[in-house]
Amino acid sequence: MIMTAMGTPAIEILGLTKDYSVGFWRKRARRSLDNLTLQVQEREVFGFLGPNGAGKTTTLKLLMGLIFPTAGTARIRGKSIDDVRMHREIGYLPEQPYFYDYLTARELLDYYARFSGYSAVERGERVERFLERVGLAAAGNVQLRKFSKGMLQRAGIAQAILHDPQVIFLDEPMSGLDPVGRREVRDIILDLKKQGRTVFFSTHILSDAEMLCDRVGVLAGGKLQGVGTPSEIVSVEVHAMEILFEPRDNRALPTALAGRATHMGGRYRVEVPETELYGALDSLRSTDARILSVSPVRPTLEDYFLRLVGGAQEKSRGVEVMSR
Repeated sequence: MIMTAMGTPAIEILGLTKDYSVGFWRKRARRSLDNLTLQVQEREVFGFLGPNGAGKTTTLKLLMGLIFPTAGTARIRGKSIDDVRMHREIGYLPEQPYFYDYLTARELLDYYARFSGYSAVERGERVERFLERVGLAAAGNVQLRKFSKGMLQRAGIAQAILHDPQVIFLDEPMSGLDPVGRREVRDIILDLKKQGRTVFFSTHILSDAEMLCDRVGVLAGGKLQGVGTPSEIVSVEVHAMEILFEPRDNRALPTALAGRATHMGGRYRVEVPETELYGALDSLRSTDARILSVSPVRPTLEDYFLRLVGGAQEKSRGVEVMSR
């Protein structure tokens, strides 16, 4: 990929590939990640999208050095993932973290702060600051076993950012959270962005990706299917035109639109092909209807995601049939 004026990417992935051996007697290789090449710039919130089994967690584990690639490599802030100094630059929250649940949130963060070499005074100040930052100051002395899922996620994010890393990796941070918990985690990610941190998070909750991300990448079948801003990748085509209108004096709707219009209170909504827009507007004007708005109906990020994933699955089935 071409380097931009923003300088060295925060994350640079180069041909990253991972094969696993499967089977008991006659083992064979199964490719979990296939030649992934990707850049994430400094200060960017990047969403890594894909269905279960797409290779998202494998990618994060490779970047963290928890497993080793079959081929390819990656750099984080200019340092190879083989360089142990790289870990000073990053924070990580796995999808299903296991914390010692007999500890309190304050004790947990103090435990993790020790790995960064802070003195007792520094640890105390830092723990209090980050408990406050993730909204757990009042629950600092409560054992983790008594925390809700959302509170555990906030504690996990606190441990990931406790040492002020420049790049934060979050694996499915919204998974299993209720709407309140998701809102809390979203607010933390937005706060990290305001501070100039780079956030790379995997998710299959597309509404969160649309709300938070500067760019997203879609992974399916271990392959990167597309990368772009949410607005770019869904603005390629217009599905239809939406007309919102109010009839005058309870007049009947135009015959051409009556079967397609949806009643919403005192208003109606109708979708027409772009080529039929002016004819539909002329029909509404003939009944003196009040036209409230006309807007294009574009595909959502979910539509784009499903189309790419569906295409990848069809290709995968085709390869499987040919190999039989």
